[in-house]
Amino acid sequence: MYFLNSNLFFSNVHLYITPDLPSAMNNGTVRANIKEGLNVGIVLKADQRTGKITRGIVKRILTNSSTHPHGIKVQLTDGQVGRVKEIY
Repeated sequence: MYFLNSNLFFSNVHLYITPDLPSAMNNGTVRANIKEGLNVGIVLKADQRTGKITRGIVKRILTNSSTHPHGIKVQLTDGQVGRVKEIY
């Protein structure tokens, strides 16, 4: 079996990775993107298996850290608590 010399074959290939800025701004995993009064979609603890989105308005932010991989935890004005998956 014949293999190409990868150093020779890929010598002029450059790979650039850039963040997807529009989705990063609309990301529920960053606390700075979430403010009280914002219209969001959250996943309640009971709905984690299905991923069902519940819409509402943020009453208060419960996560203290600047980011969370599963979404910032918030309480909605109707009292429901969940992690932000969508920002509207």
